[in-house]
Amino acid sequence: MIDLVAEARARRRTALIVGVAFPDDDPETIRKEAEELAELAANLDCRVLEPLIVKVSSNQVRYRMGSGKAEEIARLAQQSEADAIVFDVKLTPSQQRNWEKLSGCRVLDREEIILDIFAARAHTPEAVLQVELARARYHLPRLTKAWSHLSRQRGGGATNRGGGEAQLETDRRQLRRRIQELSDELEELCRRRRTQRKARERRPVFQAALVGYTNVGKSSLLQALTGAQVLVKDQLFATLDPTARRMALPGGGEAVLADTVGFIRRLPHQLVEAFKSTLEEATLADLLLLVLDLSSPELEAEWRTTLDVLRELGTDESRIQIVLNKADRVDPVADAERLRRIRALFPDAVEVSATAGTGLDRLRERIALRAAGELLPLRVELPPSRHDLAAFAYAEGQVREAVYDEEGNLSLVFAIEAKHQHLYAEYLK
Repeated sequence: MIDLVAEARARRRTALIVGVAFPDDDPETIRKEAEELAELAANLDCRVLEPLIVKVSSNQVRYRMGSGKAEEIARLAQQSEADAIVFDVKLTPSQQRNWEKLSGCRVLDREEIILDIFAARAHTPEAVLQVELARARYHLPRLTKAWSHLSRQRGGGATNRGGGEAQLETDRRQLRRRIQELSDELEELCRRRRTQRKARERRPVFQAALVGYTNVGKSSLLQALTGAQVLVKDQLFATLDPTARRMALPGGGEAVLADTVGFIRRLPHQLVEAFKSTLEEATLADLLLLVLDLSSPELEAEWRTTLDVLRELGTDESRIQIVLNKADRVDPVADAERLRRIRALFPDAVEVSATAGTGLDRLRERIALRAAGELLPLRVELPPSRHDLAAFAYAEGQVREAVYDEEGNLSLVFAIEAKHQHLYAEYLK
């Protein structure tokens, strides 16, 4: 399997980014997506040339565009001394082979670039397995590219095949076996995760998860709200592995806040599938904090992208709280019209700045209000004979105050699921 990350580290490569605009496409959207792809390629330590936008009348089988246009791009790549051409559309394996034969350089699509970035950023065993599975599935139909120099095959039966064909079948068989092994290992991790989730459900602690487009400041927000030291980088996909930390809530009690992998336009379906167990952990949280970059001109597009992925995962949208981060980067005068439009679109959003610390108290209060809605606060006076109810409160709820008097009576303040309140009805104060 070819590893662009290793190649890029060995020698800084030059990449020509090509955006393809079909008649029904919005030119501005294509331009922005090509610029985003250029940023992705730069994250692989590539020197990126100015993105090239190509208008194509129809989808052609050989190059996904006409041969004349393809030859122009190939000449431009050679004149620019580009080592790779990166397309912002999905290429079939045969199209990649045709392009490499025409241009004489590496040819990649958006999906392969994202997969290689994920491979470079994965650290925990689960994330490594998830990325390897996604890359293996991507490369399986592309194995012939590695054996194009042995493509001529002799006729006859299975015992009369050329060296390239025999090697290709061996590689395919090995890769399919590896895909099955990875799938089995991830399924085992999923079973463990479900067991851990059940254990948490037996002792409920309010769960909140940060979700959103990549590089909107989710890790910075996790650090600001919990005080935990986590990786914070101005970099696409800096966080792949879920991170959970406890945070204190106003008025007592606590919640668990989790950070998750960021989303991006046209996130490869194989990655959504591979990371489904990790993302599912977030979407099952009691509250989803959907973080948006208030300073981004692409805020609305990034919101729609994130919402599309959450919907694909079956998320209950009533549990979503919009958080507008990076408020300190917005000019209230110069950006007044845009701010009015955004505030009208998200009237219940909380505006914060993770770096400046503004708005964080309001966000904590909003989380506490949502948490209070999930658990019922109770104050009871328990006699010594009913310490079993005290033990139940500790096991199933959140105890905020416990005071014994001289006679052994227990004054208890706690929060518990409403379905259990009948157990304490005769002892309510």
